[in-house]
Amino acid sequence: NHLASYTKDYTAQVILGYCATYIFMQTFMIPGTIFMSLLAGALFGIARGLALVLFTATAGASSCYFLSKLIGRPIASSLWPEKLRYFRAEVAKRRENLLNYMLFLRITPTLPNTFINVASPIVDVPYHIFFLATFFGLIPAAYITVRAGLALGDLKSLGDLYDFKTI
Repeated sequence: NHLASYTKDYTAQVILGYCATYIFMQTFMIPGTIFMSLLAGALFGIARGLALVLFTATAGASSCYFLSKLIGRPIASSLWPEKLRYFRAEVAKRRENLLNYMLFLRITPTLPNTFINVASPIVDVPYHIFFLATFFGLIPAAYITVRAGLALGDLKSLGDLYDFKTI
């Protein structure tokens, strides 16, 4: 309850801190952004929470993309040589419909998002394709997570977890 009242009193500062934290975590592949998405739902509600998650997730993924483009090739090549070869071949096969393929990867858990963020510039996925696939492909998962955060934020006790309405 204190966090909600603080957010109400200092909305701009909380949003700025939230965005900076989420983008930093996403850029440097720090685990825990799912908890940030849950927090967005609890603090900001569905519409604002979803908008913030989509903005920060896309901005952070884009920052990771450009960081990887600058310095990621040797690191990724040593960590995931086989996955990179596979991903490069799949991207080459689907060059004509690359946006559809990248959307598929974002919507399904076929490849981890962290790997997609790091590997995309290395295997020559154009940034505009990466950006569009990231933004639109993250909508379903972001909505579910923000909605779950809203439900968790409404809990008054542990007993509420087992209420049919909450589930």
